[in-house]
Amino acid sequence: MLIPVDLETVASSQDNPRIGDLVRDARKPMVVIVGFPSDRGVEINGGRAGAADGPDAIRRALYKMTPGSPLMADFWSQTADIGNVEITGDVETDQNCLAEVLRSHREANNMCIILGGGHETAYGHFLGYVQAQTAVGIINLDAHADVRDLVDGSGHSGSSFRQALENTDMPAASYTVFGLAPNVVSNSHVKFLDGYPGERVWVHDADPLRFDELLDEAESPLMVSFDLDAVDQCYAPGVSAPAVGGLRQNTWFRAAYSAGVSGKVRSIDVCELNPRYDIDNRTARLAALTIWHFVEGFSTRSDLSKFVHITE
Repeated sequence: MLIPVDLETVASSQDNPRIGDLVRDARKPMVVIVGFPSDRGVEINGGRAGAADGPDAIRRALYKMTPGSPLMADFWSQTADIGNVEITGDVETDQNCLAEVLRSHREANNMCIILGGGHETAYGHFLGYVQAQTAVGIINLDAHADVRDLVDGSGHSGSSFRQALENTDMPAASYTVFGLAPNVVSNSHVKFLDGYPGERVWVHDADPLRFDELLDEAESPLMVSFDLDAVDQCYAPGVSAPAVGGLRQNTWFRAAYSAGVSGKVRSIDVCELNPRYDIDNRTARLAALTIWHFVEGFSTRSDLSKFVHITE
């Protein structure tokens, strides 16, 4: 079940539209935004709670932004925010609810943008492809590998990609991690990843050109997960696990734009914004601008006609 959202934006005019006004007017969307306000997986993983407030905080920052150009204003008008998944607190149940929402939109070939939530969001995101019976590769921008074991049989924010790789119905076709921090990644997780296709890019090798190479080398389709804790904490203090020495924001934004441009990418999520620990909404604006850059890149694709509209 989806819960509608109704967030106020700043005053706008015909000459100065804001994204929030344009998105709300969408009737036959090409791009769909859905929130997953869960941080139960973060709690199970021993992290600090608060990411459940992330989706609406991202919206508040995003919908106050200007579209950037008249062309982009027209593009945002073909974007619909369908609300938040209703969260029960049971991680598996909630992930399956997100998957069911995404399945219909993936089958309709809409571009999907998921607002997390803890990084348990990513496994629900992946299950949307499983339910649509579509094999998918994964690129995760993250300081952590997130291939931890389950805790007492329960998935959590640190296990999403182990679960995707070990899914018995349809395992992930590949798993690439960009921005790994050697001080927080265990050797056992590196060894686990050695058994699966995909690349491991450490933070000191993570530059925009390398990310573009990953997109070029990957098979289609792809889902991309943007975990905000990959970004250095000077830019992203409001996350569940802040990163010292993480990615610079220009690398991050360029990756978002490149993911938008790539015809292989069919959906993204932006996870781990924790407004309780944010400073001056710095991380919320970073998350919002990530989506802004992704949509800007997506608008340049030559194959937009295949992203058919669904009937409301």
